[in-house]
Amino acid sequence: MKDNSSATLQIDDPLSSRPATGLWWGLVGVAAFSFTLPFTRVAVAGLSPLFIGSGRAVVATVLAAFALALTRQRLPRGVQWARVAVVAGGVVVGFPLLTSFALTSVPASHGAVVIALLPAATATMAVIRGHERPSKTFWIITGAGAVAAFGFAAAQSGGTGDLQPADLLLFGAVVSAAIGYAEGGLLARELGSWQTVSWALVLASPLMVAIAAFSVAGQPPSATPVQWAAFAYLGVVSMFFGFFAWYRGLAIGPMAQVSQIQLVQPVLSIGWAALILGEDLTWATIIGGTAVILCAGLAVRSRPRAARTTAGNMAEVKDNAKDDTVTVKQPG
Repeated sequence: MKDNSSATLQIDDPLSSRPATGLWWGLVGVAAFSFTLPFTRVAVAGLSPLFIGSGRAVVATVLAAFALALTRQRLPRGVQWARVAVVAGGVVVGFPLLTSFALTSVPASHGAVVIALLPAATATMAVIRGHERPSKTFWIITGAGAVAAFGFAAAQSGGTGDLQPADLLLFGAVVSAAIGYAEGGLLARELGSWQTVSWALVLASPLMVAIAAFSVAGQPPSATPVQWAAFAYLGVVSMFFGFFAWYRGLAIGPMAQVSQIQLVQPVLSIGWAALILGEDLTWATIIGGTAVILCAGLAVRSRPRAARTTAGNMAEVKDNAKDDTVTVKQPG
């Protein structure tokens, strides 16, 4: 039977196609994001948090606008603009600004305490927005992973204690990022991975340029070369190229599974903080990191029920297609 036959049903199912590829793309994105908290901590030592949160978006917008124009990407249409706005509000405006202000008063390791909750938050948003239905086993492992990541990061920062204003900002950053990740993962299936974050940056650019200009007028930036290098990383990698890989992984999906790779992020972030900022790296860090990575591995291996059902439906369609095939012999 030919592909263009009317009896052939083409199924484009991002939840069941190339799941391993989605996980690898997600891992590349997480590795890029793992430097965000340590480098933000470096940058806020010489630059205002308002300038860092907005300026990094301005840097990324220049790259995004150039890439969109060079490749002549089509504009989002209709309701897609509203969805791009949701992505922009979450990952372009909310997360960068909230984490920048939070890290002026807490170390990077403390920031990883709350950011460790992001995988569970993203999985929840994926279920709500993406209509995914993970199994009970998946949720149990996800919960265990969140607890392990939280406990590991908390132990490295001396415990959470009472909530500080910075903690509230970090909780807000988690919610913002989770919403932006889930919506961006879905939208990337329509617009493309790097196109999604690029349009989000362009849409938010008037606001971010205005905030950056206001910040510069109130407090002209003055930083060391190392602090400027950290800022450059935040703009070029954390705000732009990292999302290429991350949204690509979420688009391939399943989002609820790919999101759990973020459990490795607090481990990496605290590791980089030890190397870059001189924070202590003990045996507890190594043991805790191993536990978090183990939970992440178990979570990504747990397949959602929707994925199994879809795979079964695809097999059934193929069997039915075979049964419907009629062989006609030509005369003579």
